[in-house]
Amino acid sequence: MSDTAYVQALDLACGALLLTAVLIVWRRELAVIIRVFAVQGLALTALVAVLAVHERSVELGFVAAGIAVLRVGVLPYLLRRALVKAGAARRETRPLVNVAASLLSVAVLTMLAYAVSQPLIALAPSAATQAIPVGMTVVLIGFFVLVTRRRALSQLVGFLLMDNGITAVGFLTTSGAGLVVELGVSLDVLLAVLVLQILASRMWETFGTADLDELRELRDS
Repeated sequence: MSDTAYVQALDLACGALLLTAVLIVWRRELAVIIRVFAVQGLALTALVAVLAVHERSVELGFVAAGIAVLRVGVLPYLLRRALVKAGAARRETRPLVNVAASLLSVAVLTMLAYAVSQPLIALAPSAATQAIPVGMTVVLIGFFVLVTRRRALSQLVGFLLMDNGITAVGFLTTSGAGLVVELGVSLDVLLAVLVLQILASRMWETFGTADLDELRELRDS
């Protein structure tokens, strides 16, 4: 792969990663959010695959395949199962921040990510490290979703967004975190999602809702 093609492919993958994070903030329908999250997993897969081709690394190629299986297939499947069990609760109806304010917050978080990433880029300037702010932005957007959404499933997506961003930063800074390390992290994430999915399902079966504010009101009453 030529340097020009490498930079263009890397920019395209990072652009898709950032765009999908913004779409998750914008949309309120949980089914749409899950589909967009799966597309983001595909963008993350493409990012690692581009690095694998550029580095001529078979190990990174296997990591890209593993990311595709987990983040495009397994995790969206588990989220869809949780959504089916949620019944009528298929929309984030009462987020703490409205759409306009959320998008404005995303713009501020993007500028913040670019500012705090400059020291990392300065340590080893390259096409990969130049894309670190995108990964940092996805981490911050994931945290924003986690703290501003009320549905348990929405908050779970925010947690997974943070993980996608951290994974992207890891690969961009080190040109690969290693097959064993990535496998261990992926298994931890899968276990966390399974536990949170079971918890959300139990909440719905017991209380008839997965809105954390409503559950808090039940506790106060």
